[in-house]
Amino acid sequence: MQRFMLKFLYVIAALKYPGIRSDLRYFIRDNYYSRLNQIWFVTQDYFEKRKYKIIDFHGEFDQELRYVLPFAYWHYLNGTLKETISSTNTKAFYFFSENHRETYEKRVWQAGYDYYDVPNMTHSPSFSFKKWARVPLKSHYKNEQFVFKKPILVIANKYNIEWDKPPINFLDIPALDRIISTYKLTHQIIYNRPLSSQIVVDNSEIMDLNEHAWLRKNHQEVILMNDLHDQHRNTVDNFNHLQLLVYANCERFISMHGGTAALASYFGGINTILSHPGGGMEHDFNEYDTIFPALSGAKILHAKNKDELFYYLSNHY
Repeated sequence: MQRFMLKFLYVIAALKYPGIRSDLRYFIRDNYYSRLNQIWFVTQDYFEKRKYKIIDFHGEFDQELRYVLPFAYWHYLNGTLKETISSTNTKAFYFFSENHRETYEKRVWQAGYDYYDVPNMTHSPSFSFKKWARVPLKSHYKNEQFVFKKPILVIANKYNIEWDKPPINFLDIPALDRIISTYKLTHQIIYNRPLSSQIVVDNSEIMDLNEHAWLRKNHQEVILMNDLHDQHRNTVDNFNHLQLLVYANCERFISMHGGTAALASYFGGINTILSHPGGGMEHDFNEYDTIFPALSGAKILHAKNKDELFYYLSNHY
């Protein structure tokens, strides 16, 4: 039955989106099926309203932030959330869950495929927000601990394998030098590129950009998130908890394609995302104008290259 429905929904996707590449229609098909799958839960969700829903996910961080976490929060608001299960150090994201288990020590990107338990499960030109609710990470974690004389500017960088290729979406040292030199007088810059020992990794190998030592030597006014973590180990639960506390006090972000961009989009303000064409489906489905702003109401500026990035920064930061 499932195979028949998936074939049928692929035809529907082809008819509705004839201009979209044939391989991309599989994503649309899967989202159609995941929404139809919610029919089985109408009675539990809208009539019985007892705590029954167990949400279990250990796929990519980006997918969890965009689709799974808002689905879990909707069930919490609906009074139907029973338990959440995810990877190590995710409890802070699921602060609303009475029963959260950190079962998985590693993320597996394949776990996101055929995961039809949430109404939105992958890339799509449109999303269903019927069982999707904004998670108030900013208001929940806003604090007086990480407050500085100048407003915070978070640079959320990354440097890892992307789609089995060398790093594509990242800020190199010359780009970092230009940004820091321009904004260090007006902002307290906090630089964030987690090490593999600080987060749960998936198939994207984290590589060494050698920028942390360079920053400590050439831009001592920049605060490194790694150093903050060392300084506050006794007051924060883990690196993810620290990120949420710092991000909650920030209104300006520079982030990279993927989970880095999704997390920064949870905290309002302005998030400028560097995401080069040719990698990821966000471009094909225009998701920087749909699902990313929906995460918090943040203004999302999508830079397709570094020149566009600096243009947006000069006009909005």
